[in-house]
Amino acid sequence: MVEPRLATVLNVNDDDANRYLVNRILEMAGYTVLEAATGMAALLMAEQHRPDVIVLDVKLPDISGYEVCARLRANPDTASIAVMHTSATFVTSDKKARGLDAGADAYLTQPFDASELVATVRSLQRLRHAEQAARRRANELAEMDRRKDEFLAMLAHELRNPLAAIMTSIGILERNPTDNLKEARMRGIIHRQTHHLARLVDDLLDVSRITRGKVELRTGRLDLRAVLLQVIQVIRPGTEARGLGLEVSLPDSPLWLTGDATRLEQIFTNLLDNAAKYTDTGHITLRVEQEGVNGSAQVVVRVRDTGIGIPQDVLPRIFDLFAQADTSLERTRGGLGIGLTLVRQLVQLHGGQVTARSHGTGKGSEFEVRLPLLHFMEETAPAPLPRRTRAGRHILLVEDNPDARQAMRELLELWGHQVEEAPDGLRGVELAVQRRPELALVDIGLPGLDGYRVAQELRSRVGRDIRLVAITGYGGPEGHDRALKAGFDLHIVKPVKPDELDRLLSSL
Repeated sequence: MVEPRLATVLNVNDDDANRYLVNRILEMAGYTVLEAATGMAALLMAEQHRPDVIVLDVKLPDISGYEVCARLRANPDTASIAVMHTSATFVTSDKKARGLDAGADAYLTQPFDASELVATVRSLQRLRHAEQAARRRANELAEMDRRKDEFLAMLAHELRNPLAAIMTSIGILERNPTDNLKEARMRGIIHRQTHHLARLVDDLLDVSRITRGKVELRTGRLDLRAVLLQVIQVIRPGTEARGLGLEVSLPDSPLWLTGDATRLEQIFTNLLDNAAKYTDTGHITLRVEQEGVNGSAQVVVRVRDTGIGIPQDVLPRIFDLFAQADTSLERTRGGLGIGLTLVRQLVQLHGGQVTARSHGTGKGSEFEVRLPLLHFMEETAPAPLPRRTRAGRHILLVEDNPDARQAMRELLELWGHQVEEAPDGLRGVELAVQRRPELALVDIGLPGLDGYRVAQELRSRVGRDIRLVAITGYGGPEGHDRALKAGFDLHIVKPVKPDELDRLLSSL
């Protein structure tokens, strides 16, 4: 092993003879030695010279070595300096413990051998170098993590733009039924696979946010039963296409809880999609029950399948990132191995818990989610607001992707709206000022003038007379908050489902 370089030691001792002796020992060992006779002088020299190691006597004339050490650790500029306490009087175990608790890295009792002193200083120097290397590595990893997040955000944006164009086009095709069975099947395949790809993109970004603790729930009072019915409606065509039975048992009464409807849909879509993916024949069961009363009431959702099961050695880590039940080389089941990680984290954010059970390979599996319900006195939900339908609106579409722009325009015109379009932010602002549309759909990643600047310009020049909707491939709470601060009324992440877009536009 290569010894670290010999460096600078600050020797702090008010006894001239002792200080001289330690200085000579360290200088003969090749160290550059600085010296101080008081605690305050030691603090000043430590901040000015940043020595590698401080040999610090406990008993000093102004402040104790304990206090010096505590102040060194409290100062970010000196916190990483290795400190060795020395003392000829404070030698009991409780005094040594106090010194170590104050932040010292080692403790020597005087008198000590020259070899012991030098060996301890070398040990502390190696420790300091190891800490510096670890800190540099941590900084490098943090920078790599930041770049990874930037890459994922850009990747999502680039993937969501073509997905938006495809999904919008699907919405147009679905409004023109066909009698050709083959064409209908092909439309169904495109529809299902596009939604699947969009969900993979969302999962990939969500797991990055969750590992950094940056996922925020947008909670409100909701009926979990309604959320599950929506999930079943999406999942059932896929299970039927694979010849799988889907048995559903839901209570007749609402299940009121506080949660984020989008994230709850994500939880149960992942669980049901996994069940279908890992089941070749048989059926999937979704059973929902309420347990407990009043403050202890909770809803229990069980998703059970007759699929390939989970090996006993995999079961304890099934919720870990990238863990998968199908580890064969063929990887016929697909997936990224992040869905269950998201499920666990999102369930925990809702104050619940999720568990997995299986009797082994080939014996199916069961996932159980428990979520707290609202107290029965709070169960009366507010009456839903009547939906406002507003046809024939004047809409400005600002989108730089030609395919996405054309597909969105045709869909909006199909709904009876008058649409004008702009390929960049500058042209969008110009059209908005000239034509005064009622509503503008604005992409964020625009050339020349990005969507945030477009919103700020329109609020400045047009005011509140125009409703602004950000439709963007950049997701996450950061993008949502920044969009609202820029002046948008609504922030939608691509690809947006046509029915959802219609509903959102009708509410503005």
